[in-house]
Amino acid sequence: MRKRKPKKRYLLPDPKFQDVLVTKFVNYLMEDGKKSLAYSIFYGALDLVQEKTGDSGLEMWKKALNNVMPGVEVRSRRVGGATFQVPTEVRPERKVSLGIKWMISFARKRGEKTMHERLAAEIIAGAKNEGGAVKKKDDTHRMAEANRAFSHFRF
Repeated sequence: MRKRKPKKRYLLPDPKFQDVLVTKFVNYLMEDGKKSLAYSIFYGALDLVQEKTGDSGLEMWKKALNNVMPGVEVRSRRVGGATFQVPTEVRPERKVSLGIKWMISFARKRGEKTMHERLAAEIIAGAKNEGGAVKKKDDTHRMAEANRAFSHFRF
């Protein structure tokens, strides 16, 4: 076990929107340290979203991210030789990081040709409460609801 918690690292806001959440998203999107490419993919996706829907791309992305973030999840807990799936509240930081991870992973699995298009389609679907990432959140919530009987094992 660790002796003390590591210091929290704070991110700089992104150059276009001056938003720290955008930087966090781009950092998860980035592969092989190519941050400028990740930024161009993200900004390109927001432009596509704005083109297709007519609404602000950033607002649509924030709405989609809020729709994807889970409220509860199940955690494994061993009690007397048996393992129970115990539903627990999700911490705010974890909520954001899970939402970002799910949105990016489901965007990568989509069938569109470029990553701009995939991410844009996932953002639009997320804003409408559709798509793979929202389905993942719903499955997580359903799992927590099904195991509500074990909530008294919460730690």
